[in-house]
Amino acid sequence: MSETYTVTVEPLGREVEVAEGQTILEACLRAGVWLPHSCTHGTCATCKVEVLDGDVDHGEASSFALMDFEREEGKTLTCCARPQTDVTIEADVDVDEELEVFPVQDFTGTIVELTDIANDIKRLRIELDREIGFNAGQYMKVQVPGTDGIDRTWSMANPPTENRVVEFQVRNVPGGVATDGWLFKDAAVGDSLQLSGPYGRFVLRTWEEERPIIMLGGGTGLAPLASMVKHALINEEYDGHITLYAGGRTKNDLYDVDFFRQLEQEYPDQFAFHPCVSAEEPEEGYRGGYVSTVMEQDFDKLTGYQGYMCGSPAMVEGCLKSFMSRRLFPRDIFGEDFFNEGDKQNGLSSPLIKR
Repeated sequence: MSETYTVTVEPLGREVEVAEGQTILEACLRAGVWLPHSCTHGTCATCKVEVLDGDVDHGEASSFALMDFEREEGKTLTCCARPQTDVTIEADVDVDEELEVFPVQDFTGTIVELTDIANDIKRLRIELDREIGFNAGQYMKVQVPGTDGIDRTWSMANPPTENRVVEFQVRNVPGGVATDGWLFKDAAVGDSLQLSGPYGRFVLRTWEEERPIIMLGGGTGLAPLASMVKHALINEEYDGHITLYAGGRTKNDLYDVDFFRQLEQEYPDQFAFHPCVSAEEPEEGYRGGYVSTVMEQDFDKLTGYQGYMCGSPAMVEGCLKSFMSRRLFPRDIFGEDFFNEGDKQNGLSSPLIKR
């Protein structure tokens, strides 16, 4: 029988049982105790907490996300930390009361669609063995078949009302175990997969006053924004206006352009869409430049707006600067980085935005 440890989460005073070998974050999320997190792979430092009592194994935490001196001071990353004794931690638990928290669960899924939709990008749709509850913008972990427990985190592009079949939009990473070595190699419709979720705090904040929204998406960073847009417009969860900028190097790097243009026609008073290309002359109907610079051309000031952004760490940092240059402050900016294995060597993450 495996040993378990008790983790006490302050300032909540909640006690969570953690199985031997399980991370603190995983145990808490499965118990319905929300802790801040983003990448769940020890890269972004969003889940950093203070260990008040007890001992932990820091696991695979990046030396950039958790410095040596921080380990000595008693800090740890809950997404990697595994208790070695009973532990008490202090976390920055600032959950909005209006945010519904869905405990993490395990699912078995079957691939029902695997389609090429852009350069090195596939649409992956998986039918789950039961419905999943989640907030628009959240993600799931998908276990890579044929590996020893390796998983990858991909954002859902479907709205929460489509809760039996989930959609991911995945870019191929050269040499990547999950993409180059499986999804783009020999994955097929009908394959069975193991998944868990939902994870993440990058969600559409429909409970706040309905201020206009600017969304900036780079590459497959469009996926969680697509979930938000569908939930806001089609599910009638938001009455304000959304402007979405989707970026790629070329036209062939963009996808679902016709879908968003159709939404623009159906909701002319609520939605505007701008596909942007940064490495070629734009054709009619496209804009030239990075999403952040195109947005700057359209808005002199964003006071009173909300900003959402998702893409590579460098892209998110650039968008953050653009938002702030237009007088949108960190409290109104929400973002998520798409980290791959290479990003673990760089430690790119902004402490200013809510993830």
